Amino acid sequence: MSRPLLLSCEAISMAYGTRSLFDDLSFGLFEGDQAGLVGPNGSGKSTLLKILAGVTTPDRGSRSLRGGVRVGYVPQDPVFEAGRTVEQVVLAALGGVDEADRPGRAAQALGRAEFTDGRAAVDTLSGGWRKRLAIARELAAAPDILLMDEPTNHLDVAGILWLEDVLTERARAFVVVSHDRYFLEHVATRMLELNRVYPAGLFESEGSYSRFLARRDEALREQAAYQESLANTVRREIEWLRRGAKARSTKAKGRIKEAGRLIEELEDSRARGLTATAGIDFASAQRRTRRLLVARGLTKSLGGRRLVTGLDLVLTPGTRVGLIGPNGSGKTTLLNVLSGELPADAGVVERADGLRLVRFTQERAGLDPALSLRRALAPEGDAVVWQGRSVHVASWAKRFLFRPEQLEVPVGRLSGGEQARILIARLMREPADVLILDEPTNDLDIPTLEVLEDSLAEFDGGLVLVTHDRFMLERVSTVILALDGRGGTETFADYAQWEAARDAGEAPARKATGRAPERERARPRRLGYVEQREWDGMERAILEAERAVESCRRAADDPAIASDPTALQTRYAALETAQGEVDRLYARWAELEAKQA
Repeated sequence: MSRPLLLSCEAISMAYGTRSLFDDLSFGLFEGDQAGLVGPNGSGKSTLLKILAGVTTPDRGSRSLRGGVRVGYVPQDPVFEAGRTVEQVVLAALGGVDEADRPGRAAQALGRAEFTDGRAAVDTLSGGWRKRLAIARELAAAPDILLMDEPTNHLDVAGILWLEDVLTERARAFVVVSHDRYFLEHVATRMLELNRVYPAGLFESEGSYSRFLARRDEALREQAAYQESLANTVRREIEWLRRGAKARSTKAKGRIKEAGRLIEELEDSRARGLTATAGIDFASAQRRTRRLLVARGLTKSLGGRRLVTGLDLVLTPGTRVGLIGPNGSGKTTLLNVLSGELPADAGVVERADGLRLVRFTQERAGLDPALSLRRALAPEGDAVVWQGRSVHVASWAKRFLFRPEQLEVPVGRLSGGEQARILIARLMREPADVLILDEPTNDLDIPTLEVLEDSLAEFDGGLVLVTHDRFMLERVSTVILALDGRGGTETFADYAQWEAARDAGEAPARKATGRAPERERARPRRLGYVEQREWDGMERAILEAERAVESCRRAADDPAIASDPTALQTRYAALETAQGEVDRLYARWAELEAKQA
């Protein structure tokens, strides 16, 4: 039985200045769709969401909404009227609800969002609670479609888990833009990727995020194989044209015209296939000191509330601490104490002599919105010094996926992800013994997140990391330090152990030393969720790949094509590709097996 179509876009196009974001994009949202929308920074995800919400009108094409369907929209950075209480914010969104029902509806929405005081002033809320309020405001109006742009930004882990439950229970359909891979895996049953690498500009996949990754890889391999076949055809046509083909007959004219079309198609395919990832590489200062930073009996209160009590923490080269806790539990305050920006109430923080400590703050206060990208990246001229050598600002900008024409663009006009890349570029220029990073993942696209993860995992100094990205916590951290918001701290060997303790409602009573016990540190790291799914399906994938090799071999050995060089070339190319896939799968199998050894 077909599902009702709630919202659709027909051949929509949108440009930002002279740059096209997407062209002739068409798709529909059906009842029951739980869609995740991903894509590189600058691909137009937020713009597309605004078009779906009716906030922005496309340059071309149309948006159609089924009659009576209500749409809720949560922007990336929600804005509230100053001086309002949280209850007033929600009540203001209920204009279409009977007046007698509004108080009850508002109370229910705030209760589900875990607000305990409807009279709390919006101006006093943290970023995470402002995001919860924005979500509660939209849910109170009971939308049929909920559109959300980066809803997990600023939420703590508990807030993300709350949002996962809300999304799977409430809306008839939703589209969520997110770079949180755990979140997408848990909530999405349909994935959309906005990316010019695809001929239609959009790739769709039914099923979970992990299934989307597998199907996308398959589609890109097929696309690469088609491009190679097209390149072979174009080479033959160019040779024919060079031999002096003359358009004396209708057939020759048609072949020349078709050759031109094939050449254009190949050029377009190659242009779409040009993808890049940010070149993130944190350089350590190569310090030999074993103890970089030591905290003993650290205690800190703020606003009359105890945040940390008696914390002991030792940072040595290679120690990577993932710091987690509810919003308002004191994570940023603890980072400020460790970095020396705030004094401790009790206890001491000892830093190695001449310690090079580099800090990343989530507020991005160091970015002047009026400053050009050129000056933000290279404040002192047209070059930067990185790892002892001079790099021209244009090359440095390219490393972080900026185009040459963006160098004179004011920072304030850049996207959140682009601003985050500027800050990371600044960090990279400073050799560090210790990195202290507060939510560096906000607004970064998934390819950039993966490069950042690689760089942090290879960084051989000390690291203290605050992030809501559970994939990054699991992959990068060698120890998890959890704050409970009441002054207590506990350590865990990895994120999975913390999650298990939280689910069980109790945590091991263990003094926080900043290091896991030797027995637990020696325990092999658990595969991530997507890696575990990949491992579980590896044997089946290899069997299918080997069947494909055998099928390609039989096709290549077919006597019927022995006299056809073109057909032979095509089939042997397919055999080589299939054999390469088998080799890749066996190598990946060994890699995953080694992680569990």
